[in-house]
Amino acid sequence: MQNSDAMALTAALLAAAGELTQRIHEGVVARGFEGVRPAHGFAFTRLAPDGATVTDLAVHLGMTKQAASQLVEDLVRRGYVERRPHPDDARARLVVLTESGWACTRAAEEAAAEVVGAWADVLGEDGVRALRDGLLRVAPGGPIRPAW
Repeated sequence: MQNSDAMALTAALLAAAGELTQRIHEGVVARGFEGVRPAHGFAFTRLAPDGATVTDLAVHLGMTKQAASQLVEDLVRRGYVERRPHPDDARARLVVLTESGWACTRAAEEAAAEVVGAWADVLGEDGVRALRDGLLRVAPGGPIRPAW
């Protein structure tokens, strides 16, 4: 692959990721979840399904524990998460989604399906499946985080 081809692919993937994030966010807001930011959605991916500690969340998001604590505090104030005793560590607290947090997550899933559905209009169902399969082969496993 030529350097120019690699750069074109890189730019297209980054643009698609940015557009996907923005469109999901707009879909969530359109479904009545005001005050949420894309960073909240990245946190929700780590908190679902079983919760996480603030330290786990900080690692997932690539931020300091202090910044993750502030994010959690914001989400608690907004009613999207709550802190519970950790079942395995008496010193730690588990951050879990509330019913509002789960509803917001479902809204994000619906918005994502709409965006990918629009891709199918352009690429076809087989094209979207091929895109997904190819990206799953090359994408690193691990945290899904914004580029801070």
